[in-house]
Formats: sequence, structure tokens, C-alpha cells
Amino acid sequence: MFRLLCLLAATLLALPAHAEGFISRTLNKPVPGGVAVVQLGQDAAVPTATYQGKPVLVVREEGRGWIAIVGIPLTAKTGSQQIAVKQAGASRNLGFTVGAKHYKEQRITLKNTRQVNPLPEDLKRISRELAEQTAAYRSFSPGTPSNLVLDKPVNGPLSSPFGLRRFFNGEERNPHSGLDFAVPAGTPIKTPAAGKVILIGNYFFNGNTVFVDHGQGFISMFCHMSKIDVKLGDQLPRGGVVGRVGATGRATGPHMHWNVSLNDARVDPAIFIGAFKP
Repeated sequence: MFRLLCLLAATLLALPAHAEGFISRTLNKPVPGGVAVVQLGQDAAVPTATYQGKPVLVVREEGRGWIAIVGIPLTAKTGSQQIAVKQAGASRNLGFTVGAKHYKEQRITLKNTRQVNPLPEDLKRISRELAEQTAAYRSFSPGTPSNLVLDKPVNGPLSSPFGLRRFFNGEERNPHSGLDFAVPAGTPIKTPAAGKVILIGNYFFNGNTVFVDHGQGFISMFCHMSKIDVKLGDQLPRGGVVGRVGATGRATGPHMHWNVSLNDARVDPAIFIGAFKP
């Protein structure tokens, strides 16, 4: 019975068919803001893994066995890192190396100075909203993502890449944690993989926002929308419409902003987009 359960779990955690090693080769970009793919072996027993105390996405890849897909924060230091793995009652640590990556600067001028230096009442709101969004990013549900090579949520030119060191009205703020696409207001935004809507909000910086959980801490966030077309708890198919492009929150004009998060680390969505070169 135990062996049957292990085989069943392995089946449920298997990825859609690709050429051998395709996922590992495609996603392994171990830099700050990138992804490390760590080989966990061919054992039948389902492993679990954590990185910096947070659970990590683990799947079974054709021809490679179990792999851990680790999100690396933009703040990560270069050099050796480790994940903790548990499997069949045994524990071990496995390492990977984080390389260097330089991100360019971006300087933006905003007419609304409250979006750069919020008032005290704004700060209270921002604090509440940050707690909500942090909880969503840290959620970890069972099940395997329907696909790891993602679709673009909209068809349009990239206007701001991931990781830009941002200055608003000359003041440094957090780096750009997603991709921006320049598309007209009202354009439908489609989820790049199947998932569940786990958070909806209208936030000070992000405006109208939707979080979609694709499974095991693999999460998409879409913001600045003019309209939200889903409700909390909705199960969306790949390509399901979550909302419409807008310019709500801290935005200089209509665009689609998309975050991808793994184990509560914001990583470059371009890594997951098949054949997309930013």
C-alpha cells in the first residue's frame, strides 16, 4: 500500500511531457532574481525541500527524477547556497552556486508625490496591504503546476524588464520585481498557467491586483488593472482572463505588470516564458 501511495504521489507531481532535461536546462538561471534547479535523485519516495526555511517547489522531470525549483531573491549574495531535503525519513543538504548579475537603473518622474513619499495615513494603509500580500506570496498549496513554461499574459512589447534599480523623482526605491508590457487599457490579461485566485485587492502602490496560485508556492501577481474579472477562490484554466490592463496605483500610464514568485522570492518571469527574449 505504501509503495502504491508513493507511485500515486509521483504521478501527481509529474510535469507535462517535455524532452529529457528540458525544464532543468530552461529554468536553471542561478543568479539573484533567478532560479536554481537542484537534482534530488531518482528514488520513488517523494522528497520535500526548503530554502532559507521556506518550502520549495518539487516536481518529477522526465529522465531526471526529482528536481527542486528554487527561487533566488534579488537580495541573495553570490556564492554557495543550500537547500534542506527530506526523503523517506532521511535528511540531507544539497548545494548550488549563485552567480553575479548586474541590473540597470531606471529613473521615473511622478506628478503625484504621495506615490514617492506617502503621508502618515498612507503608510498605515501600505503596512496593512503589505501584510496581506506577504501572506499570499508565502502560501504553499499541494499539487503540481499545469505548466512551468509559461504563456505571456498579454501580447505586446516589453516596456520594463525585471530587476531594474528604480529611482522615483530621484529617490531610490525597491527594484522592479516583475515585467511590464506596454499594451492598451482594457486589454485582457490571461493567466499563464492554471491556478486558484488567492488574493484580490485595490492597493496603494499596485492598484487593482490579483494573485493566482499555480501550486507549491509558484505564484503570479498582476496589478495596475482597470478591471478585475475574477473573484476570490476562482479556479482558472491556463489562459483564463483575470482582468483588464489599466493604470491604477503607482503607474505613469496603462501597462500590464506581472510578478512571478517561487518560495516567496520574486524572480524574473522571462525565465519561464518559452522562446521569449526580453
